[in-house]
Amino acid sequence: MKKGILILAGVFAMTFMSCKDNAAEKVKEEKVAEAADRDAKNKDFPVMTFDQTEHDFGTINEGDVVEHTFTFTNTGKEPLVIVNAKGSCGCTVPEWTKEPVAPGASGSMLVKFNSNGKPNAQNKQVTITANTEAGKEILKIKAMVTPKAKPVSGTPVSE
Repeated sequence: MKKGILILAGVFAMTFMSCKDNAAEKVKEEKVAEAADRDAKNKDFPVMTFDQTEHDFGTINEGDVVEHTFTFTNTGKEPLVIVNAKGSCGCTVPEWTKEPVAPGASGSMLVKFNSNGKPNAQNKQVTITANTEAGKEILKIKAMVTPKAKPVSGTPVSE
């Protein structure tokens, strides 16, 4: 048992000691200046222009699964690539165009919302990671979820 603890302590010590190099010190100043110059010249980013960035499902019943398709156009000068899209919780699931969207072309983002266990006012968002200048785009959905009827407890049982 003591040998196991000693070996484990040795592994931890080696792990902490081996990572003492500071990565920031390895960055060369001329490379930073070169990258900044390159980025300053490149103004041709793809641009995601949505028909709408918010959708209200209105009043729905708890347990309903609703969906809305957001459409967008690449109004930039470079192909648009969506790397990822993630809902603010597991109840909000996005599906999107996987191939690059050429300048002037359109794509879509389907957002599904499962209201099970989500009574009352709900405000959710989908964060899109893409090769736009900002790098992130936000879509918002909302709904008023009517709670399920709760079973009445304490009712006398007839004998």
